[in-house]
Amino acid sequence: MLVVGFPAGPLEANCYLLAPADGGECVLVDPGEDIGEPLEAALSGHGLTPVAMLATHGHPDHVASAAEIGARHGIPLYLHEADRSLLAADAGEWKDGIVPLVEGPLRLAGLEITVSGTPGHTAGSVIFGLSSAEGGRIVFTGDSLFAGSIGRSSGDGDELLRSLGAKVLTLPDDTVVLPGHGPATTIGQERAGNPFLAGTGS
Repeated sequence: MLVVGFPAGPLEANCYLLAPADGGECVLVDPGEDIGEPLEAALSGHGLTPVAMLATHGHPDHVASAAEIGARHGIPLYLHEADRSLLAADAGEWKDGIVPLVEGPLRLAGLEITVSGTPGHTAGSVIFGLSSAEGGRIVFTGDSLFAGSIGRSSGDGDELLRSLGAKVLTLPDDTVVLPGHGPATTIGQERAGNPFLAGTGS
């Protein structure tokens, strides 16, 4: 499995390209602010063709380039319906290019991606889990879980903690966490050392 990540925009939100290997189809996770040039360089460098965009949630630093990239490549954005209202008004009619995310398996670009709802940071926050052919596991946690921290809650902070306990910390310790900001970590590292997770069933 190929994962290419780079920070984008003033808030340095992580954008990821995900594919079975070089030279084929890929999906784009969290098309944030000002990703045009680094995205095209990554696509060209790895010989990849995007077929869809996936959003962990609808905040601008994670979806600001979705309309531009969607129009350029003719691809849809998969976004939870509860976060659709967060899209900028200037997305205009392109909002018709949004596919509602639902929990369960999603097959794109030769990959099977597990979508799990994790409301708390936003009402429509989700995580994306995958397993590689080699047996490795990864999860894209957006702004729900970071290395050593968790995301801010848009409402009841307890809801975010419940989501983390039920959907994230139930994953195996060796699962690699690719968050919406900052460096990668693992479930085991966060279970053992993240001070925000005490009492979440971890």
